[in-house]
Amino acid sequence: MSFNILLVATRNPGKMREYRQLLAGWPGSLISLADAGVADEVDETGATFLENAHLKAATYAGLSGHLTISDDSGLEVHALGGAPGVHSARYGGNACTSDADRVALLLRNLDGVPWEQRIARFRCFTAIASPAGIIATVVGSIAGVVQYEPQGEHGFGYDPVFYLPSYGKTIAQLPPADKNRISHRADAARKASRILSSLL
Repeated sequence: MSFNILLVATRNPGKMREYRQLLAGWPGSLISLADAGVADEVDETGATFLENAHLKAATYAGLSGHLTISDDSGLEVHALGGAPGVHSARYGGNACTSDADRVALLLRNLDGVPWEQRIARFRCFTAIASPAGIIATVVGSIAGVVQYEPQGEHGFGYDPVFYLPSYGKTIAQLPPADKNRISHRADAARKASRILSSLL
């Protein structure tokens, strides 16, 4: 198989845009699941970010016949025992149908928790797979604090309440170029890019 095409295991246009920026130095072509004509959906049944990243990368590589990169990431809040964690995108279940709903639930669950105990981190597990199986896994992370109310127009998910003390802003208040330099996904993508380059 050719390693010149890399399938990014997502249908999310925003995430695809991020990956095009994050892997801009990689000389191959990046395609999405839609570009590859892959209609199947992989259920994220893993108990951890790592299991889900492996599950998606290996399955979509097998379905498409392409080198594939997949990630699973989320927010871990210390005061909530690591929640929402692997359930970040599905936090609150059917009662939460949007990012805003999930952010509101998170803030309700942290009601009364003082600032110094609202520490959190985003983690991103990124897996690279060929149709033969997993090639490598890397991990990226960024630490911060969950602030009391959303601020900022950029980003998605929990970005509006994830405050970075070194910037004095939430991730959602940063220009996309700055986010793509410091985020957990950027950290993992830099490491993944070095592995991908070695495959060419």
